[in-house]
Amino acid sequence: MNLDFSVVEKSKNLLAFSAGIDSTALFFLLLEKNIPFDIAIVNYNIRKQSKDEILYAKELAKKYNKQIFIKDIQTKDLSNFEKIARDIRYNFFEEIIKENSYEILITAHQLNDKLEWFFMQLSKGAGLIELIGFNNVEHKENYKIYKPLLSISKYELEVFLQKNNIKYFIDNSNFDEKYKRNYFRHNFSDKFLDEFKQGVINSFKYLQNDLNSLSININPIKKIEELEIFENQNDDNLNIRIIDKSLKRRGIVISFLQRKEILKQKEITISDEINISITKEFIYIAPKTDITMKKEFKEECRTKKIPKNIREYIFIKRIELKSLIF
Repeated sequence: MNLDFSVVEKSKNLLAFSAGIDSTALFFLLLEKNIPFDIAIVNYNIRKQSKDEILYAKELAKKYNKQIFIKDIQTKDLSNFEKIARDIRYNFFEEIIKENSYEILITAHQLNDKLEWFFMQLSKGAGLIELIGFNNVEHKENYKIYKPLLSISKYELEVFLQKNNIKYFIDNSNFDEKYKRNYFRHNFSDKFLDEFKQGVINSFKYLQNDLNSLSININPIKKIEELEIFENQNDDNLNIRIIDKSLKRRGIVISFLQRKEILKQKEITISDEINISITKEFIYIAPKTDITMKKEFKEECRTKKIPKNIREYIFIKRIELKSLIF
């Protein structure tokens, strides 16, 4: 496999590891190119073999002199396990990155994952930004996420492991179609890739080029901690693109229905995490908070036309209101 790892040659890197096909293959591909990295793994304790996977991760870390970070949790709520697990995983990664000054999080998402995402978003009525939401490099506030395997299929990775006699684990939950991603994987994306792999790769490349050409390079006119303020473009399509980008940087991808609700309501909370307010002049985006504000502060916000659902974040962060006046 001819992979270009130049993005991570000189940075301090953390590999999201699971001991499955994708991350194990990526572990050894990074080793081949002498890329510096450490590893992080989460044990959700819902499968018997997870202990063996942790032991294998420890063995690899010791053998190849890698620092390893392990999070061991007991997950009781399985009703929305995929989202809960993802939130736990990425919160863990971000803690490690912050505490140890890592610059790049490397993940083992591959071509099957990208196509699977495409089909899932297509079924929801998504736009171009959501359809090709998997990019090689994603910029977060204090680090980057790098996905070097997006043009490589899962089959190719498995062949690589078998050819080099490298041990890996198969997560049996990947075959359970009660999880939506598995349903799309087994019934659509894997079968489609088996026959049309090169066409899919080319199409994603062209779509990304088209998106880059259409991209609006509009930065916030004001950014204080996690509060972002943008100019209202007086165009629903442009405004929702701006909101899409901001939410994606925060790890949230919105559906077609959520996009419609944002534009309809103007003042809304998304995923119970982020508050958005669209006024005549500005778009405000900030984390949702829950705090009692002083009456005087609320009155001052009202006179300065600060949206109601943004005020609590401003209050708790002690942001000076005069800094928000344009």
